[in-house]
Amino acid sequence: MTQNGKQKIRLGMVGGGQDAFIGYVHRIAARLDGEYELVAGALSSRSEIAKSSAMELGIVQERAYTDYEEMARVEAKRDDGVEVVAIVTPNHVHFGPVKAFLEAGIHVICDKPLTAQLEEAIALTQIKPKNDAKFLLTHNYTGYPLMRQARDMVKSAKLGKIRIVQVEYPQDWLTEDVQNKQADWRMDPAKSGAGGCIGDIGTHAYNLVRFVTGLQTEAISAELTSFVSGRQLDDNVHIMMRFEGGARGMLWASQVAPGNENGLQLRIYGEKASLSWRQDNPNQMWFCPFGEPQQLLTRGGAGFGGEGVSARIPSGHPEGFLEAFATLYADFAQVIRGESEGALLPSLADGVEGMKFINAAVQSSKDDGKWTKI
Repeated sequence: MTQNGKQKIRLGMVGGGQDAFIGYVHRIAARLDGEYELVAGALSSRSEIAKSSAMELGIVQERAYTDYEEMARVEAKRDDGVEVVAIVTPNHVHFGPVKAFLEAGIHVICDKPLTAQLEEAIALTQIKPKNDAKFLLTHNYTGYPLMRQARDMVKSAKLGKIRIVQVEYPQDWLTEDVQNKQADWRMDPAKSGAGGCIGDIGTHAYNLVRFVTGLQTEAISAELTSFVSGRQLDDNVHIMMRFEGGARGMLWASQVAPGNENGLQLRIYGEKASLSWRQDNPNQMWFCPFGEPQQLLTRGGAGFGGEGVSARIPSGHPEGFLEAFATLYADFAQVIRGESEGALLPSLADGVEGMKFINAAVQSSKDDGKWTKI
């Protein structure tokens, strides 16, 4: 039972076995607000890893699967079967599980990007989920309270008409030829898709721009670069963006920028004011009205609030990455229970747009930066 007396939502997981970082993050996020209970999983396609991972997580062996299709089929028939499944596999193993579980009438939470190929993403929009099963894409940065406040401030015209958007997401962990499981699949086009850095973190930056500003992208001009010798996919991205209505933007994402651990930041400039936020200090955001003193807005502080904006703990106490992830899980729990429409949650449509963004960037780069419509 949850704290409010409701039954916990039965959760399954595909992928996320031993030593899988993102699976661990999803499990923490699911537990944080006490809304979910992990009861089944196809945690690995390797039987021994699947079983040992399930044992570590307290999943009974009869519900430790090695095949997601078998899991979807069996769990859909059980009276106590999973109600929702989290898919935390590499990109090329998103399409199959999403399709299988939605068609089995089981809600889906899927890590981003939606799929490895645009055609697969579009195909997912054509299926008819059984029992009106719902879908969530975990663009977790949209769960930060101050990003939701920024969205509300833009929507209520606190900045005036938006003119300029600057977003960057630099990391440095792939500066050299790293040999590990996380790096290997991200730089393998058969597993990652057409984009490397652009798909891994560039889509996060792009989605955050779209979420906060609401601007519709008209076209992009991109240069994707592979700086480390031998790489098949990009490790650095520069993109100029044109938005409907005249606004302009720039996006930089890199995984070869020494000194940057996870440097996501967003700056928005309007006719009347600007906003500036960094993910490594997510509880503060600068609001700068033209001709007036700058204002430091804090999560939970004076002036905090807006549509979908809330905080778990009092102001002055840090609330960060795991909590932002957990916000998506908590909001989706309300969707599953029929208590909310989940208006702020990243959807299947957002996933398709992310794939179109990747494809447009790759094509633009191949065409020497030619302006390409999304």
